[in-house]
Amino acid sequence: MGNRAGERYKGPKCIAILGPLASGKTTLFDAVLARTGQNTGQNGPDTRNHAMSVEASFATMSFMGESITFVDCPGSVEFAGEAAPVLAAADAAVVVVDADDHKLPMLQLILRRLDEMGVPRLLFLNKMDKSAAGVREMLKTLQPASSVPLLLRHIPLRSDGVVVGSIDLALERAYIYREHAESEIAPIPDDEKARELEARFSMLETLADHDDQLMEQLLEEIEPPRDAVFDDLAADLRSGLVTPVLIGTAERGNGILRLLKAIRHDVPDVTETRKRLGLDGGDGTTLQVMKTIHTGHGGKISVSRVLSGSISDGTELPGAGRVSGVYRLVGREQTKLASAEEGETVALGKLDGARTGDTLSTSKGPADQLAKPTPPRPVFAMTVSPRDRKDEVKLSTALQKLLEEDPSLVIEQSQDTAETVLGGQGEMHLRMARERLEGKYQVAVEMRTPSIPYRETIRKPVTQRGRHKKQSGGHGQFGDVVLDIRPLPRGSGFEFTESITGGVVPRQYIPSVEAGVRDSLKSGPLGFPVMDIAVNLADGSYHSVDSSDMAFQQAARLAMKEGLAAASPVLLEPVLKVEVDTPSDATARVTAIMSQRRGQILGFNTRTDWPGWDMVEAMVPEAEMGNLIVELRSATAGAASYRASFDHMAELTGRLADDALNSRGKAA
Repeated sequence: MGNRAGERYKGPKCIAILGPLASGKTTLFDAVLARTGQNTGQNGPDTRNHAMSVEASFATMSFMGESITFVDCPGSVEFAGEAAPVLAAADAAVVVVDADDHKLPMLQLILRRLDEMGVPRLLFLNKMDKSAAGVREMLKTLQPASSVPLLLRHIPLRSDGVVVGSIDLALERAYIYREHAESEIAPIPDDEKARELEARFSMLETLADHDDQLMEQLLEEIEPPRDAVFDDLAADLRSGLVTPVLIGTAERGNGILRLLKAIRHDVPDVTETRKRLGLDGGDGTTLQVMKTIHTGHGGKISVSRVLSGSISDGTELPGAGRVSGVYRLVGREQTKLASAEEGETVALGKLDGARTGDTLSTSKGPADQLAKPTPPRPVFAMTVSPRDRKDEVKLSTALQKLLEEDPSLVIEQSQDTAETVLGGQGEMHLRMARERLEGKYQVAVEMRTPSIPYRETIRKPVTQRGRHKKQSGGHGQFGDVVLDIRPLPRGSGFEFTESITGGVVPRQYIPSVEAGVRDSLKSGPLGFPVMDIAVNLADGSYHSVDSSDMAFQQAARLAMKEGLAAASPVLLEPVLKVEVDTPSDATARVTAIMSQRRGQILGFNTRTDWPGWDMVEAMVPEAEMGNLIVELRSATAGAASYRASFDHMAELTGRLADDALNSRGKAA
């Protein structure tokens, strides 16, 4: 015991608010704004229109004379990419959750990410007014989602079965809730004292796991000093040894003040965040970019945390540009500042070279990148094209801005299908991207399901002659070839050889024959590129005057066109190796989904590094991947994710092949 936590951190703090979808995060964000005298409803129009957070929203406020920036991060897994660059520079996270065991997998994903990034966290058990279950029973349900003990700080105070307040186990004091107002302090009722003592002792036992002096006091039944208990609570939170649990009802403003005071007293500031990121402070200014926003009137702004030093209007940041305006944010409202000091979270104007996740510095030369987040792999894709072809340049510019604002979007120019493919984290994610393109950037677009890059090959060998002969006055055209065409094992590609004897095809024309053959592979008799075949130039003839490179190229094309059609052509479809991470209780549902999509299940393994989760492996045709993520999430309460990579091409026959050929015809 003693002074494990050290001095209380008083610098500006940055707190991320996280939680599963519909847990009440944004309601808590608004309740915090209201309690600190700010205007509520500060989220952007996209969030209001869809009744859910779709992007990180920042609000800086003052509480008891100290500056705190709260960041409301989206709860939907489709927009989880917004949180990573925020968490990199945040001092701590408040994880909002209600007593719904269906949300446990998502809670586990959130807590796992915080573990990986080393971010301290508090749990806010929300919607207590609607919960009939005991709070300790709720914690037993939630504990499997956390790798460290969930430490109950408060217990509910009930009257006639209704939660009317809370008891702070550290202060040993009761608080009677008043809607959207400060709670009334009250003595602990006599009939609650036994329950309070039991819950407090349980809290102290957990703290004693990391404090030998406290353990001795408990064994000797000595009441520990209150200041020492608060010191242990702060030290264990900052070290990630426990996750304190506070309770309340954000919708009614209950429990908000206790949460703010816990943040003020227990949470570290940028001093500890610098250590976590491996930044020694040093000379100069270092910033971490948490979000990029392109505004309609003020251009680009980069929301950044000042990790060290200070920043002011006109400061030059090598590689990023010169700062044109420093602003404090409360949602969409901006207040211009002369400068920002260490620990503050501000918006910086017109840093054209800055990207979300970048570390910026006033030092000469490129800054060391402290926490560049890796964007998640796309799991849902659509083609995107302008409705009016004259808007192609406008669309290209808008897409680049869109990708700057949301790095979890990916643009790929498909060489196989000549389509522009926009990849993201789900159907809603891409719908939002479309709405922003058409609303914010004024580009009308068409979005469609991407084409499947089918191929074709042959099943049997053939020998085919191709003769090109044309006489139209003057020099004619003559080329004559005999080609042996045969199939190769899958994945072999294309081979060209020649076995000409006696000079029946002069050496200078053989490259032209190969060029004609290769040109024929661009589209076979089924209409798709041809692969896995070998072609041998076996025989032919020439004319000393009329033969030419062009004539032999055309002769090769004729031989290939007839030969491929006679060689039993067959359609090939791409097959992907897919790895699905899923909660173990949903593994059977996941394997059924994969099987229904013509998937070949390779097996599943328990994730030893991830208790309660499995990884299912399967081979799945790319044509069946379209909305796979939608079905997987529906079966796993939004928690499942997958990785997919090309594995091989496989023959496609029957009705499915007919459907593919018909769709090709319609597209053409």
